[in-house]
Amino acid sequence: MKQWFYRLNPREQLSVLVMLVAVLLYLVYIALWSPLAERRDTMASRNTATQESLQRVDAMVSEILRLRDSDNRSSNSGNLTGLINQTTASNQLSVRRLQPNSRGEVQVRLEAVSFVSLMTWLDQLESGEGLSVLEIAITQAGASGQVNATVRLASPG
Repeated sequence: MKQWFYRLNPREQLSVLVMLVAVLLYLVYIALWSPLAERRDTMASRNTATQESLQRVDAMVSEILRLRDSDNRSSNSGNLTGLINQTTASNQLSVRRLQPNSRGEVQVRLEAVSFVSLMTWLDQLESGEGLSVLEIAITQAGASGQVNATVRLASPG
């Protein structure tokens, strides 16, 4: 190969070197640049989807806060944990953990539940039963429309 190259005249040698550099640049583009660009585009689309999901959650939080502020509350004289167990069962939500604390609050952990069922349950607790949602953390579960949620509830007053 080396002998062949040196047998060429200087103009042909320059042409071969230029072609070799062009081929090497093309291979670098194919091997490195193109996959990185595809990954960047994939991450951009994921970021857009996450931003849209966050906007939907923000809208739901606003709705929850609006419902919390409404005066359409009924009194709750029953046991808080019993009420939570009853309402989760009626909404077909499986409680993973139910943890009362010393301040009269209850933390409820729900996993792989329907987002719509969760919002219906929270609306029922606030509007119908007069409970207050003090804190809520919602994350997306594996299936579409399924979420994991940790909710901290308390009786008003």
